[in-house]
Amino acid sequence: MRDTTIAAFLSELAGKVPAPGGGATAALHAAQAAALLGMVARYSTGEKYAEHAAVVYAVIGETDELRARALDLAEADAAAFTAVTDAYRLPKGEERSLSIARALAGAAEPPARVAETAYRLVELCETLLPIGNRNLLTDVAAAAEAARAALTTARVNVEVNLGGITDEGTRGALLSRLAEVDSAAARAERVTAEVRTGLKT
Repeated sequence: MRDTTIAAFLSELAGKVPAPGGGATAALHAAQAAALLGMVARYSTGEKYAEHAAVVYAVIGETDELRARALDLAEADAAAFTAVTDAYRLPKGEERSLSIARALAGAAEPPARVAETAYRLVELCETLLPIGNRNLLTDVAAAAEAARAALTTARVNVEVNLGGITDEGTRGALLSRLAEVDSAAARAERVTAEVRTGLKT
């Protein structure tokens, strides 16, 4: 997926194929947020920003790592969903039911990790907002909105798998990893609101 052109990916996304789908797009939302923050941080270096150099360079390194992680998760999501469709093709019986439950648990893992990645991206938006290059604050807002989309899209892509997961411990663990989605999404919205307020002054 990482070597596919944007046009080719969108064509595949629009096609009548099991994957990529919503889970992959959640991961790509996160990747875009990370890339935008990396760009803002790189434009926030030099003598003018020397006071915050340590933080800015830390953000550059971390957002590069998060961008790569998000791309890995986009690919993992597509592979995990393929495993689900394969499990549903098995002959009916106990082994099929167990295989479906295992596959659904596996399919819930990439979007759960996307949500965790997006939590951190929202924090990095909050970090850069007061110290980043003032000419790129709308890009911080764009990153916040991309992270917010990653959060909410990842959540529904975990939730859609929960009904078929029979192990209560697995279900509970997945739900606990989503517990902060609403608050993180609200924080992302506040980043955007602050940027928009600044545009009016």
